[in-house]
Amino acid sequence: MPHATTIQTETFLPYMRDVAKCEQSLQELNLMWRVIEASAKMNCPAEAKTILPTMAATRSGFSRLERELVSSLVEEKVRNVLAEIGTKAQYVIDIVVRNLFERTADVGFLATDRELCNFVAGVTDSADAARYRLREYRNKYTVYDEIILLDAEGNVLVQIDPSTPLEHSADALIRQTLESETYVETFRATDLRPGKDRALIYSRRMHHPQTGAVIGVLCLCFHFEEEMAGIFAAHRDPEARANMLLLDGDNRVISSADDLWIPPGTVVPVNTGGQPQLMMFCGREYLVRTFASEGYQGYPGPVGWQGQVMIPVEVAFSGIVSDVLSRLSPELAEGLLSHAHSFCPPLYEIMTAAKTIQRIVWNGQVMTAGQRGEMLKLKTILDQISETGNRSNELFAQSIHDLYQTVLASSMRDAEFSTGLLVDLLDRNLYERSDDCRWWALTPELRATLAQAEIGDAEAAKLGEILAYINGLYTVYTRLFIYDRHGRIVASTGDGLDGVLGSSIDAATLEQVMSLRSQQHYHVSSFAPSPLYGDRDTYIYHAAIRALDNDGEVVGGIGIVFDSEPELRNMLRAGLAGKDKMSAFYVDRAGRILSGTDDSRPVGATLKIDPALLQVANGEARSGVIVHDGQYAIVAASASNGYREFKVSDGYKEDVIAVVFQCFGAVNEGSLQNTGGEFLLESEAASSEDLEYATFFSDQNLFAISAASVMEAVPYSSVLPTSMGSRAEQVGVLGLNRDDQHKEFIWVFDLGHLIRGTRSAVTSSSQVMIVRHGAHTIGLLVDELHAVPQFSPAQIIHTPFAMQGESMLVTQVIKANGGKLLIQAIEVERLFAYVVDGTIPLPPPAPELVAAAQAQERELMAA
Repeated sequence: MPHATTIQTETFLPYMRDVAKCEQSLQELNLMWRVIEASAKMNCPAEAKTILPTMAATRSGFSRLERELVSSLVEEKVRNVLAEIGTKAQYVIDIVVRNLFERTADVGFLATDRELCNFVAGVTDSADAARYRLREYRNKYTVYDEIILLDAEGNVLVQIDPSTPLEHSADALIRQTLESETYVETFRATDLRPGKDRALIYSRRMHHPQTGAVIGVLCLCFHFEEEMAGIFAAHRDPEARANMLLLDGDNRVISSADDLWIPPGTVVPVNTGGQPQLMMFCGREYLVRTFASEGYQGYPGPVGWQGQVMIPVEVAFSGIVSDVLSRLSPELAEGLLSHAHSFCPPLYEIMTAAKTIQRIVWNGQVMTAGQRGEMLKLKTILDQISETGNRSNELFAQSIHDLYQTVLASSMRDAEFSTGLLVDLLDRNLYERSDDCRWWALTPELRATLAQAEIGDAEAAKLGEILAYINGLYTVYTRLFIYDRHGRIVASTGDGLDGVLGSSIDAATLEQVMSLRSQQHYHVSSFAPSPLYGDRDTYIYHAAIRALDNDGEVVGGIGIVFDSEPELRNMLRAGLAGKDKMSAFYVDRAGRILSGTDDSRPVGATLKIDPALLQVANGEARSGVIVHDGQYAIVAASASNGYREFKVSDGYKEDVIAVVFQCFGAVNEGSLQNTGGEFLLESEAASSEDLEYATFFSDQNLFAISAASVMEAVPYSSVLPTSMGSRAEQVGVLGLNRDDQHKEFIWVFDLGHLIRGTRSAVTSSSQVMIVRHGAHTIGLLVDELHAVPQFSPAQIIHTPFAMQGESMLVTQVIKANGGKLLIQAIEVERLFAYVVDGTIPLPPPAPELVAAAQAQERELMAA
């Protein structure tokens, strides 16, 4: 869905109780900020003069955050719902079109069946034999509920459904099919299916086997209702909050997951553009997504057909509450959060705004630190600022948590649904392969030839022609081959025939094929390299070929080599539907890769994932958050569950697991944001002797510096990075506005580098503290701001390691929370002695850097 589309917050907010509650809390806090500012102006205007601008900025920033926060929460929730129902709407139409594509191939092949053509042409006259052959076909391809043979006048020659006996059809599709050189697709009411309101029929004309004259019509009637019911049952949301629909080109319902809710024949509103808007239907407002098919293998699907999902807005945002965050380690949770700008832009914007408010409150506390005398009148105001700031931060944190939860849970559900789609696509596709091999094994010419005592070159060539014709219609196979009762390959299609013809299949496979109990049974090789597929991994489907006599002795077999390399990868790509930063795999229970979209992990390699995911139950899905290839990622897995009788009741068992990874960004060492409970400061009785410190994080440790030396903090984005500094610790320059409207430029130093000797990672939480000592001012890059607390002198102790190594800037340790939390205090004199009076003097920023900073500022103002 285009992200440029504006979502009307007021439209959706009444349906989001959690967001409405958050908005109410925000409004209450906004009012509190106004009351604090008004109190300061009325009760101590002179004393509050220095902090009133900060308070005004705080109030303004909070008002902006209130709007952005509520808007972002609403926007992300709406987008998540639309994305979720959109994925399912696209699946509805795509899976239908893929299924019907197979029907177009079926009707083309069966219309040329020699036995059926002989019967329609009058060469043979046994209707029972023709009916038996059609029923054998139906037994293999169970997606059909009726198959009919008609002559050129519309007279019914034979059918397999005894519940609706037919003698003649006057339907126009008969004439249309007789005049067409390809299949005809019909979906409507027809006298060919008198018991149905409409039928989906694939018809093709038949030709005389000797003269080639058009002699009649074959009709394959697709069991449409059963197929759609299966799709809806498997993929509708378990709570049935939404309805899945198949529509025609006039937006009329063809099939509905819930006929009592939205019955077939109803015209519904559609949303093909994915707009975030409510659509009215029968007095109820819905979120809607609609998709047309992009076609499959050149087949466009029935004209105008569309998949759609509709969900009433009053239940769209009241799904199952996820606790995904509680199951994540802090490192994973915060690591993902550090990439919010890529995986959830609204979340990143909220985090940025929340940091702005936190910085403003922190700056206000710094500005009033150490003030005495008349400034004591501000104590109540400052206490209110601190208390309200804490409440604001708690609300921001909870709001960010809620949105984060929404985004992660939605992404995990989407990944799980994608894996379910992938195994469904696979099972549906391989179901057709099991049908093909069994049906082709019934070809009379193959059965008669293999029953001969000896197969000559002429007979082998004839077999090759039959296989070539079939392979031309079914391009998902690279090779079709026939072997005798000894396993010797006597005919084949595909490349490298000199090395194939005359060779033998392996003894274990031959034994399996020769022991197949009936025409309904088949054998599939394990997914492994085969010389019949260029020594690449694939499945080979086998069926026994039986003699034409009544005994049905097995006289050989047919093998069909699935072109697994492109076909499996195409399924994976179709299931991902172009989603960014996603990769997908088919693996077996041992994690061995059958196919993947990641070229760095070839077929046959082992995919390293949690073993529990490889044990997921058939038809179920699991997901989690992991580190994958150095990236924070969501992983999901689903195990195949079969389709119709395939892998369900036909005796074949071969579990395949679809695995999807969705990456969000590289692992950032030290990205953990240290705002957890372990760093909360406990309140203690205040004293006039207490000292105030500005506390902050660096390297996941809590540091402090005398608040009297700190002027303010600014976001790192304000820094102009440069490589022109003379010292490794210098990371850029910063312009400071002065009262005379002139700008003072200072150097910014990386505190982490000063302490440990390596550069700090910059994140969205990175801040620059402006520190002054005497006549010098510098900026210090830190990971995150914390608070501006007071500590008694008794809590401050000197460290004996003050002069050693990396601790040279830390001369004292503050014992907070009864000694359970130690805060390293940086000595300002030592800091400035090092950066200003050290072995390499600190020059002012070069003129060219000042000019660059001024040019950057002008560009920003112009923008």
